[in-house]
Amino acid sequence: MAKLFESKNPFLSEKAMEKRVLQREDLIIDSGEAMTMEGAINKTLILLGIMAITTFISFVMPSQLFLFVGIGGGLIAVLVAVFKPSASPIAAPVYAAFEGLFVGSISAIFAYESSGIVMQAVALTMGTLLTMLIIYRSGLIKVTEKFKAGILMATGAIMIVYLISFFGSFVGFQVPYLHDNGMIGIGISLFIIAVAALNLILDFDAYDKGVQMGAPKYMEWYVSLGLIVTLVWLYLEFLRLLSKFSSD
Repeated sequence: MAKLFESKNPFLSEKAMEKRVLQREDLIIDSGEAMTMEGAINKTLILLGIMAITTFISFVMPSQLFLFVGIGGGLIAVLVAVFKPSASPIAAPVYAAFEGLFVGSISAIFAYESSGIVMQAVALTMGTLLTMLIIYRSGLIKVTEKFKAGILMATGAIMIVYLISFFGSFVGFQVPYLHDNGMIGIGISLFIIAVAALNLILDFDAYDKGVQMGAPKYMEWYVSLGLIVTLVWLYLEFLRLLSKFSSD
């Protein structure tokens, strides 16, 4: 399910950013309505706040309705933002609200099966976010075109595997080892988490590139949405990994 939400980063490419900046360059210069780091961070906090509210609601009152409405609504909102970035000021908050319904419902399921797993996954997600931010700011990992291409290829490959697994479940087919609790299954989960964590580097770079290029103001919502998508993916993968450990 997490793969429904993880293919956002390819749309934060530098070339795409440059195109949007050039399209509105004169307007930005005249009005001063350019993307700022402070604005982007504030937008990110707003989205996290919205998602936290709906996550809490669906966690204390879990239902399949919240689960599927969250999946559908979140996916539609992401697609709207992808194909029309200028709609991000509306699409991003809508995504956060729907995604919270999904995340809360999934978290309730995992919490029922294993006590304490949700807080562990949250702590690991936030710890990974902080760690990757420190690594990015330190310059330890350089965001080159080769690096971007490698991460996006790995992300795309994971997406394909998850889609095969999802549709295969309807006909009784399972991707070998993907959901296993053994060492290979755990190793696969760790690899996917590593790729998701590296996607955070691309998200941070999108923030910086948007500011450096003087991207339109609505791109604050757009890059914030990209980061939230990655965090949700990372959180879900930590839930899956912890559930594998608890099943042993």
